[in-house]
Amino acid sequence: MIGATGQIGRAAVRALAEDGWEVRAASRGGGGDEAWPEGVRSVRVDRGDSEALTAALGDGCDVLLDCVAYDAGHAQQLLGLADRIGSAVVISSAAVYEDERGRSFDTQDQPDGFPEYPVPVPETYRTVAPSDLSYGTKKVALERELLAAGDRLPTTLLRAGAIHGPYSPTLRELWFIKRVLDKRPVRVLAWGGESRFSPASSSNIAELVRLAARKPGSRVLNAVDPRTPTVAEIGAAIDAAMEYSCETILVDGPPPVDHVGESGWSVPRPLVFGMAAAERELDYRAVTTYEDSLPATIAWTVHALRERDWREVFPVLAERAKTQGDPFDYAAEDRWLAGRP
Repeated sequence: MIGATGQIGRAAVRALAEDGWEVRAASRGGGGDEAWPEGVRSVRVDRGDSEALTAALGDGCDVLLDCVAYDAGHAQQLLGLADRIGSAVVISSAAVYEDERGRSFDTQDQPDGFPEYPVPVPETYRTVAPSDLSYGTKKVALERELLAAGDRLPTTLLRAGAIHGPYSPTLRELWFIKRVLDKRPVRVLAWGGESRFSPASSSNIAELVRLAARKPGSRVLNAVDPRTPTVAEIGAAIDAAMEYSCETILVDGPPPVDHVGESGWSVPRPLVFGMAAAERELDYRAVTTYEDSLPATIAWTVHALRERDWREVFPVLAERAKTQGDPFDYAAEDRWLAGRP
């Protein structure tokens, strides 16, 4: 497993080991997780070092899970090792899709650039063109390289939605959890609180990995939770899990000023991805719901923030805030609230 100590990797190592697989958990740091069963072997490997990856594979493996493959170069790297790999499971992204007007995740910050997809989006829906220009286009290039070589290396590609769970580097729930910890009495939600963006529990992705490992094939599958709650429902579920209550103010349309009302789950049009193909091909059934998975996410987050600033715990979000605005600018929220008619 490549990327074993990341958010998906931690859950997938546990799921595979508990299913009876002998797991070699590779990561740049070579660390482990106390939740992993005994017998998991940690290996220090930088996947950018092909010689080190080849050495870590040794005589080969029945299944290789790659949580950090990013582009066509990584696909070619794996194909160069195809004689040592029985089959592969590779994490892709729902960012690959493109609507009928050519809008995608890449255009969402442009005027009227947010995509309008069918609900739900099937795996057969159109995608952006492969290239090295963006995250989504690189993932498409990765997919096409691996699918074209399915006879050499059967690969299941999992198009993950908005990944959530412990160890997330871009925790969308932080927008809600920190407000609870700060005892904010009011919450503002843009788009009427009706935004929907398919969450993808790391535990549900791990279950898809487990099933794909048992049934190798060359395929692309969406990887999201069974239901897509609205952003208002997400806020209410976090409040319930943290035994907190606050007033929620719903704003029709976009944030009224700056980024007031814009959570990590707030989108102007629904991003909902279908799971019928996984259910059909792998007999997949989700192992958790968004709501049931929340307590573990909240507990991990609260512990991580106990004696550290959120910017230290989530440096990716902190860097993003430098250009996109402070998600916890309570002064801006209060000014807007005070000026409402």
